[in-house]
Amino acid sequence: MLTARWRPYRLDFNFEARTSRAVMHVKDTYFLCVEDDSRPGVCGIGEVPLFRGLSAEDTPDFESVLDKACLTMDWAQAPSSVRMGFETALADLGNGGRGIIFPGSQWLSGQSGIVINGLIWMGDRHTMFERIQQKLEQGFGCLKLKIGGIDFDDETDLLKYIRRRFPADVLELRADANGAFTPDNALSRLERLSQYGLHSIEQPIRAGQPEAMARICEFSPVPVALDEELIGITSDEVKAQMLDLIKPQYIILKPALCGGFAEADRWIDAATAAGAGWWATSALESNIGLNAIAQWAAAHRPELPQGLGTGALYTNNTRSQLKLCGQNLFFDPSAPRDNPMNYQR
Repeated sequence: MLTARWRPYRLDFNFEARTSRAVMHVKDTYFLCVEDDSRPGVCGIGEVPLFRGLSAEDTPDFESVLDKACLTMDWAQAPSSVRMGFETALADLGNGGRGIIFPGSQWLSGQSGIVINGLIWMGDRHTMFERIQQKLEQGFGCLKLKIGGIDFDDETDLLKYIRRRFPADVLELRADANGAFTPDNALSRLERLSQYGLHSIEQPIRAGQPEAMARICEFSPVPVALDEELIGITSDEVKAQMLDLIKPQYIILKPALCGGFAEADRWIDAATAAGAGWWATSALESNIGLNAIAQWAAAHRPELPQGLGTGALYTNNTRSQLKLCGQNLFFDPSAPRDNPMNYQR
């Protein structure tokens, strides 16, 4: 018989994590353990990465929902992050509790890497300059800048600085506005941003304005990627209708927010049918969740740089099986893996 239990965990950022929505110092998450009494000593570990203020299931009764899913093992209709946690834990259990979630890809051998983008968090102008310089020195060929949290002129100055040194054919630039623009100013701002050869702009306006987003996608000189717009959509029919209306060039898949891994697969199918590209990114998970997302992305043999990392954002993260070499993310099959269910509170 299968049994499940969970425990909360608070991750501490090693810097002030700023987006256009909020400034974060900590990130609450939940670890999940699934065991089978026919396999004593084997524990499948998953992560239920609740994202405060963004996850659709961020409600006062969330822990009661998690209790019910663990008690009944009926998680298929549970909230998005709970589904991701159970999918991960059950796959881990089925593969012997070794941290193998999506077996079969060459990436798991440790012989090949996934290309990822270097993430530049918001900060004051001097701090962002330093962060950009560090990523360039590390050898990243694709940078993603979070914008919308400081003066827009300062942000365009940063882009000008990068482009003076690294033209578009040498360095790919992505921008993530996290909905910071408005329907009224988005196109004028995108026109200004287009002179810096951006690969794409994520979620230029806040989600839930499909007609305005469709107009932006139609007229924007910068390709648009949808992110928060995907949250809460579970019907394949509604997915197709939304993509047909808005016609984005890309979608960004956060499995914790878009329905779990099986649902993210269906998003890929919908995007492919609509002629849109995709890449995966995290919802600030610990290394448990990052490991699962990286394995899932690798199984799809992605063509575009992924929005992943090694969990170096936190001072108290779990030990990682992920290793970064330049801009390539590798899986280390020999790396030790600890059980966060045993961490001291």
